Amino acid sequence: MSNHLFDAIRENAKPDAVFIETADRRVWHYRDVIAQSARLAATLVAMGVRPDDRVAVQVEKSPEVLLLYLACVRAGAVYLPLNTAYTFAELDYFIGDAESRLVVVSPKTREGLEPVAARYGARLETLDEAGGGSLMAALTEDTAEFVDVARGPDDLAAILYTSGTTGRSKGAMLTHDNLLSNAVTLRDHWRFSSTDRLIHALPIFHTHGLFVASNVTLLAGASMYLLPKFDADEVLRLMPKATVLMGVPTFYVRLVQHPGLNADVTSAMRLFISGSAPLLAETHRLFSERTGHAILERYGMTETNMNTSNPYDGDRVAGTVGFPLPGVSLRVTQPETGTPLADGETGMIEVKGPNVFKGYWRMPEKTKAEFRDDGFFITGDLGKIDERGYVHIVGRSKDLVISGGYNIYPKEIESEIDQLPGVVESAVIGVPHPDLGEGLTAVIVRELGATIDETAVLEGLRDRLARYKQPKRVIIVDELPRNTMGKVQKNVLRDTYSGLFQA
Repeated sequence: MSNHLFDAIRENAKPDAVFIETADRRVWHYRDVIAQSARLAATLVAMGVRPDDRVAVQVEKSPEVLLLYLACVRAGAVYLPLNTAYTFAELDYFIGDAESRLVVVSPKTREGLEPVAARYGARLETLDEAGGGSLMAALTEDTAEFVDVARGPDDLAAILYTSGTTGRSKGAMLTHDNLLSNAVTLRDHWRFSSTDRLIHALPIFHTHGLFVASNVTLLAGASMYLLPKFDADEVLRLMPKATVLMGVPTFYVRLVQHPGLNADVTSAMRLFISGSAPLLAETHRLFSERTGHAILERYGMTETNMNTSNPYDGDRVAGTVGFPLPGVSLRVTQPETGTPLADGETGMIEVKGPNVFKGYWRMPEKTKAEFRDDGFFITGDLGKIDERGYVHIVGRSKDLVISGGYNIYPKEIESEIDQLPGVVESAVIGVPHPDLGEGLTAVIVRELGATIDETAVLEGLRDRLARYKQPKRVIIVDELPRNTMGKVQKNVLRDTYSGLFQA
């Protein structure tokens, strides 16, 4: 048996080709990737990491982190990336729940995490953004005896914890074939080749930056500019030398606000991809007007990698996430029964395919509850399929508002509000209401200098929405709370305004 994922990466690697170039001009060729990941894998084994052991990693972005991920794959370990914003209390839960064998952290947080690692019997090592730290200092020079650990398609490659907006976070178990099959599909669907140069400005503790951006680049034998974070000036500087940008909607909002964005600066680029959160139709339009490029939106999640994509050739329709990817089956069902619904009807999105995860770490009952008997995964996302076959995401099932007995889909209300003059964006939520159960509430960010207020918003919606869909209150804010991937945190808004309708 071979090492399912890494063997495929090695097959597409040309030793002399560049894989990574950093902002400070450090360069890694594919031969470096293969050699250094082998040294790291041998070092992990020397530190006691065995096949299927979990390696938890909370460090700043660097080329060495990607090499550590590949080293875990080669050593047969299970890679566990952790958000750099997590607190010690949150890390205590993840490290303990996963029963991590090794924990790799920033030197800045080592002292605080020593008691956590000790509590669970985990070894603690450090890695900093410049490639220093105790892990790299321990690198073995002798890799001649290292042989990749045999891993099959169904063996675990990673565990990613969900965001945990309701209850404790769950560890999504991703296999070698979950990652490999999806990366190959995306490589082919998006026409990646060895001539591509990706601008990588995403975090790498998340599916988007780690598995989509990095694995697709590796499986194409392509290269990337690895940036520590998104910086509009730096991204625009790199565009004439690059071909692809993968981003979240915030990236594109910042770019259309930048005076330097135009058709000339983007002329060498062939593809702009957006995901992880809904892209406003207005941003899609403005970007196209400024550059001549239509942003390609896709849809995925931690448990499934990518499920759908707008077409490479053909209409990239704003406000949709395109069609199911090759090999992925997608349907919209009645949430309670799983009965398939007709096109145009809104219901639960369910998916099935080689991209769908193995289940939740040590949660067999939760896993069983999230799958239909025929193997379809219940995503928790509400959506519909239009007459052309494009998939529309309406929102999360937990964001559904039930007011006065009516089911209200926030996305519909937000789409109407966002079209009003003076509105940048909106988030519609339900908060406790003494008479209606939930009171529909719109939280709005207005344009700089705009005077639109609650009265104007309500008046603007009066003839555009049924009365039960019209917000009971409108709140004006400077910005909406977001997580690191740009998703609006509606749970934070619900908490903030939970007493809005209380006497």
